[in-house]
Amino acid sequence: MKSQIKQLHEDLINKKISCQQLISNYLKTIKEKDGEIHAFLEVYEDESLAQAKKVDEKIAAGEKIGLLEGLPIAVKDNLLYKNHHASSGSKILENYVCPYNATVIQKIIDAGMIIIGRTNMDEFAMGSSTESSAYGPTKNPHDLTRVPGGTSGGSAAAVAANMAPVALGSDTGGSVRQPAAFCGIVGLKPTYGAVSRYGLMANTSSFDQIGPFANSAEDAKIIFELIKGRDINDATSTDTKDEKEMPKKMRIGLPKEYFMEGLDPAIKKMINKVAAEYIKNGAEIVEISLPHTAYALAAYYLIMPSEASSNLARYDGIRYGMSDQEKSKNLIEVYTKSRAAGFGSEVKRRIILGTYCLSSGYYDAYYKKARHVQELIRRDFMQAFETVNVILTPTTPTVAFKLNEKSNDPLTMYLSDIYTVSINMAGVPAVSVPYGTVDNMPVGVQIISKPFTDSLLLDVAAQLEVNS
Repeated sequence: MKSQIKQLHEDLINKKISCQQLISNYLKTIKEKDGEIHAFLEVYEDESLAQAKKVDEKIAAGEKIGLLEGLPIAVKDNLLYKNHHASSGSKILENYVCPYNATVIQKIIDAGMIIIGRTNMDEFAMGSSTESSAYGPTKNPHDLTRVPGGTSGGSAAAVAANMAPVALGSDTGGSVRQPAAFCGIVGLKPTYGAVSRYGLMANTSSFDQIGPFANSAEDAKIIFELIKGRDINDATSTDTKDEKEMPKKMRIGLPKEYFMEGLDPAIKKMINKVAAEYIKNGAEIVEISLPHTAYALAAYYLIMPSEASSNLARYDGIRYGMSDQEKSKNLIEVYTKSRAAGFGSEVKRRIILGTYCLSSGYYDAYYKKARHVQELIRRDFMQAFETVNVILTPTTPTVAFKLNEKSNDPLTMYLSDIYTVSINMAGVPAVSVPYGTVDNMPVGVQIISKPFTDSLLLDVAAQLEVNS
């Protein structure tokens, strides 16, 4: 698929369209579509047009512009953008104004990109459908009765509905890849540490990664190359030395554990078709085993709420965020009333679960044991990559489900992440690529590779786009 970024850049430098016209076109699309979809929580219309005018002046003066300069991008509501609101989809941060830029935000600003707005998300990135947002659900552009996926559903829907050419999301257990699959676009979860988390509101610090949404693997790679790299403000970040060329004989693993009960037969058939396409192009398909896959979801939903309960302790009604001090008699009441009013039901559920797992007497039985399982899962992937270059799986067990279909059944909702959580636990990169439809809804194919081969992974994904 041709790069939309490169095409827009060519149109700008060849003066086929002005930057102000380009931004105006996307703003017009947002006005036409977002009333129903609700991908955006806030659109920076005047600010975007003012920035676009500066780019036009630069082009008119004969100055060169960078590849990304003047192009719009949407950002998830949990990324800090200086002097702008960021609420992480929660009432407790409804009036919070960011004092500094997240590292990824600073990088896209330095590249000359225009942030067109902030997008809706599950509250504090907890959910699988973007229905737990305190500001209402986002809807899938392909079918307004269905969810766009979560937690980065707003960013995914914005790109899928052509309200922005690219967007940023965050992925804790599938929150870029799952909505990318449901909305029929490309979504990358980079290697843990490849992209700085500085300025990302923390959910689960050891799993969270910022990643791009785009309409092609090439565009996702362009954005990834921009935002990746070591950051002195994030001790977990590192510079990457990526593999640059695909092997002459690609070996692709199909893990048997991902094709058992629970997978829609039509999606299984689609994955087999993808495998056949790779075989036609000279790849070898190998059945592999990731034996601890069955324990991944349970372990994830012990580790994730445990870290989240710790991270969300800072929202106490004292330091920042909404506060119920006037109606409270003492400090304890400030804490309890502020958090009771500010947090939604899904966030409360996970805080309670996480606090329980970390409590005295249960830490060893639950959290510590889950960490042991995480290491076993990581070893499964590392052993698999000794024999294969990439792993091919479904991104989700079904296509996008109906709004409210699973919101009252948390366990069923959590199963939406069954094919994605292992990747975050192992710290490896993965990308979801659209491939065909089932029941007129997009299907996502997940491709996984070993750590710090993100660019190679996207090249493999681009090959699939050519053949789809």
